[in-house]
Amino acid sequence: MAPVETDWAGTHRYAAPLVRPRDLDHLRAEVRAAAAVRALGTRHTFNGLADSPGVLLDLTTLPDRVEVRDDGTVAVTAGTTFGVLARELHRRGRALHNLGSLPHISVGGAVATGTHGSGDRAGALATAVRSLTLVGPDGELRTVQGPDVAAQAVALGSVGVVTELVLATEPTYEMRQDVYRGLATADVAGAFGTGDSVSAFTRWDGRADLWVKTRLPAEVPDAVAGAPRDPQSRDRITDEIVGNVTPQGGLPGPWHERLPHFRHDATPSNGDEVQSEFFVDRADAAAAIEAVAGVGDRIREHLVVGELRTVAADDLWLSMAHGRDSLAVHFTWRRTAAAREVAVPLVEQALAPFGARPHWGKAHTVRHLGDVVPRLAQARALFDELDPDGVFSSPRLVALGVRSAR
Repeated sequence: MAPVETDWAGTHRYAAPLVRPRDLDHLRAEVRAAAAVRALGTRHTFNGLADSPGVLLDLTTLPDRVEVRDDGTVAVTAGTTFGVLARELHRRGRALHNLGSLPHISVGGAVATGTHGSGDRAGALATAVRSLTLVGPDGELRTVQGPDVAAQAVALGSVGVVTELVLATEPTYEMRQDVYRGLATADVAGAFGTGDSVSAFTRWDGRADLWVKTRLPAEVPDAVAGAPRDPQSRDRITDEIVGNVTPQGGLPGPWHERLPHFRHDATPSNGDEVQSEFFVDRADAAAAIEAVAGVGDRIREHLVVGELRTVAADDLWLSMAHGRDSLAVHFTWRRTAAAREVAVPLVEQALAPFGARPHWGKAHTVRHLGDVVPRLAQARALFDELDPDGVFSSPRLVALGVRSAR
């Protein structure tokens, strides 16, 4: 009997049969023959977003390819992880503008879902996209470039199976990572300008650890709002997330070994978990943090750790940061029914007054997404036009309002 296929954390069992294409021609043939198809990357989703009523194509089985071009861009296969891409870029003297917390995720999947790192001036990972190559519903290759990138880069797999992306790069750089312990949660909103990429980890108990990643050369403060800088590198985020994080304590290192929270050569994150994330306007950060703190005592038993990050505004139609600088309020939950049924709705209720947008790939129960995603109807009309037979649609995409019911 074939093993049951699940997402990365085992929170969703895929119903569709899995196909592992041997090469691009095989992939195109599978798309051409399928009535419904979806693509899988590294499966870092928590809600069945990638599932299909037809077949699933595992893009991670295709060979990785990283091609640094003379114009400063890089072409990379969609199933390649950011860790593989980043190491090759650094070897060639190039870098990306930012990375997510996990270098283990695929480039194609992260772009398609609007995944991000942190930084007041740093856009989501998809803002680096300059063009996409994808397999359309007829099995033919199509290139997306120019103004069409804004509409189709973050498309949740709705317009085709992306096979290659071309990303902007910049000269490689060194960074340091410092942790400030015991920052008052109420002071977090004013602390994101401390470095180039700043995250705050909290269990919503009134205190937070501020992780500050700074490009070198630079001076860093000894304290932030009274929270002292820890001179040691401690290989942990919480007592449950130990032995897999990138070096701290101000130790200099290449960008790709400091921007992620987790090392590429270690098990990512906690594993046995469910994740949620909600985006609010950066201008509402202090009020939104106060609102979640107000339910902290009611969600803490379900929580492994919370994280707060910032993302610069962009023009990508389905990006969670579309049109507004954003605060991303992230939760790593225990993998229990109570976390999904009790804690997640409590957080959603607390953040609803701020027009919170859920991360497409994480657990949430938000309905009427058209109220908070300004270009959802326009994106749905475009996706339906490009894929009129719904080859790349799914019940989940219909429920989200990303595709029309057929």
